[in-house]
Amino acid sequence: MLGHGGAGKTTLCEAILHAAKVTTRRGSVDDGTSTLDFTDIEKDRKHSVEPAIATFDHDGKTVNLIDAPGYPDFVGGAMGTMDGADAGMVVISATAGIEVNTRKLLKAAQQISMPVGIVINKIDGENIDLDRLLNDITESFGAACKPINLPDSSRESVIDCFKNDSGDAGVGDVGAAHTQLVENIIEADEELMEAYLGGEEIPQAKLSSAFANAMVEGTVIPVMFTAAKSDVGVADVMDAIANYFPSPADVNAPQVSSAEADGEQTALSADADKPLVAQAFKIATDPFVGKLAWVRILQGTCMPDTVYHLRDDRKTAKVGHLFKIEGKDTHEIKQAVAGDIIALAKVEDMQRGDVLHADAAPMFRAITACPHPMYSLAVTPKSRGDEQKISGSLSKLAEEDPTFVATRDAQTSETVISGIGDLHLRIMLTKMKDRFDLEVDTKPPKIPYKETVSAKAEGHHRHKKQTGGAGQFGEVYLRIEPLERGTGFEFVNDLYGESIPRQFLPAIEKGIVDVLAHGAIAGYPMQDVRVSVYDGKHHPVDSKEVAFKAAGKHAFIDAIQKAKPVLLEPLVDMEITVPASFMGDIASDLSGRRGRIMGQDMLPGNMCVIKAQAPLSEVMQYNSQLRSVTGGQGSYSMELSHYEPVPGNVQAQIVAAARAAREEEKEAHK
Repeated sequence: MLGHGGAGKTTLCEAILHAAKVTTRRGSVDDGTSTLDFTDIEKDRKHSVEPAIATFDHDGKTVNLIDAPGYPDFVGGAMGTMDGADAGMVVISATAGIEVNTRKLLKAAQQISMPVGIVINKIDGENIDLDRLLNDITESFGAACKPINLPDSSRESVIDCFKNDSGDAGVGDVGAAHTQLVENIIEADEELMEAYLGGEEIPQAKLSSAFANAMVEGTVIPVMFTAAKSDVGVADVMDAIANYFPSPADVNAPQVSSAEADGEQTALSADADKPLVAQAFKIATDPFVGKLAWVRILQGTCMPDTVYHLRDDRKTAKVGHLFKIEGKDTHEIKQAVAGDIIALAKVEDMQRGDVLHADAAPMFRAITACPHPMYSLAVTPKSRGDEQKISGSLSKLAEEDPTFVATRDAQTSETVISGIGDLHLRIMLTKMKDRFDLEVDTKPPKIPYKETVSAKAEGHHRHKKQTGGAGQFGEVYLRIEPLERGTGFEFVNDLYGESIPRQFLPAIEKGIVDVLAHGAIAGYPMQDVRVSVYDGKHHPVDSKEVAFKAAGKHAFIDAIQKAKPVLLEPLVDMEITVPASFMGDIASDLSGRRGRIMGQDMLPGNMCVIKAQAPLSEVMQYNSQLRSVTGGQGSYSMELSHYEPVPGNVQAQIVAAARAAREEEKEAHK
């Protein structure tokens, strides 16, 4: 169940579970009794944060229902569980219309060739134009979108326009909808198409059996209408899922590979009698059981207390108990067959995407890629001694959420957490506090600037120290010059004769490398510079490694000051997707952030993609700005492009801030 937050996915699922007699009392998101929004965070916020699973039976079919979160910050929970499903049901609120995550998730489903249907919910809302919404859906998602039912004039029930070719609908025309739906169904079946074009009347039974294939081929995206809170159209949604939506046997056969990349492909079959092949598509945590792997059985039968292969033929995993998931509850089962979704406990080595299989041959299967986390915060523990505990807890949270990443930045020495947005990270930190009793302070992460030089220069330093006994002496002359961007560091021996004995060259290089690591103008690592040592002096008694290390370090700093040092900043490539009406606002905003527009593309549904380059420092918190400009209708992605020199005025500000920070640090240590 996919769609934007607030569309009513969970409410529809609760209505289905109650109608199917899975629950004796209809759960409610608003009063905290929902079967699927069961965590304390979800009860407090009154919307889904995590995906949840339930199962119901209808018309002799068993249906696994995955209720995915809908707000953009939790898109990882939706896209990360798509591999567990055969089809997607995109829920659209009749009062809100097509929202940003509706587009994003429907597109993501289609990119992995997942058949989809659409439910227009809340048809009993006030001041809604269902005719216009239907037109918007067709314009945005294509001519395959055809109503399978239509609301009657009272909007208190719906008319089946697949089985009926006439009726009194309050929206659209039942006869026209029936004809268009039939034509789209037979488009995916050559035999039925020929019969239809030949004037034959296609029996309802044949159309029904062809429906799933039409969804798989993408010629039909069935559109249904509901008012889930008052049960309008709920039974019809259940009928459609059970009788028309594709089963595991109808969808394109999943494939496994003999290697992680470019291996030989083998097609699987939804056959319970074949050797087991299953895939973990979600890692979760149960407060009582511990780590759980949500596993989709792709082929064969899974039995408890059995050893299977994991990933390749060298690793094995013993499966203990098999669990069926019902919201927050788990029920032990005796076996699971192709098409089932189960949970496995005590499988510490299993990660999202891992394949569990009976045959000894290595098996791998690609899993749906999730958006790259864009919003980052640096975290520090509120309590001393919690550093190691924080690292472990962040790793466990990252294991559960494919859009949450925790890293230790070697350059800035910060622990940085990254997610989809501010709300996403706040929820993750709330989980850390609730589950691990850990609290942190947060701040924007440091920008990983780098330093380099832009001109040739020479440097010199004499290190001389006398303390009563043996002294220290070393003198170094060197030249520096810039290298091509990304080249790194080059150390050259240009000495003639024995002005500096060769055994002291490594010490000189160590002194230079110290400066490279900590910078000379603002405390950032230096790169892309060649250093040539060409002269110096030594003392037969007082010259030591420590003296030449100091001489090399300060000679290098001396040369840097003369070589027009510059700061380099990371630039990122951005792709920003917004309604076309916001294109000018976004371009203007990026210009004010020192960004460059590289191109624009129009998309269906009056959307556009703006391609741009901008300094990371200007767009580190772009998520909140984009949301503000577009009213939540925009999305973006970015990745590191390259480093470029910082403008002079910006460099002066950064250097001044670094100097002030060093002074504060000195004062703090006094």
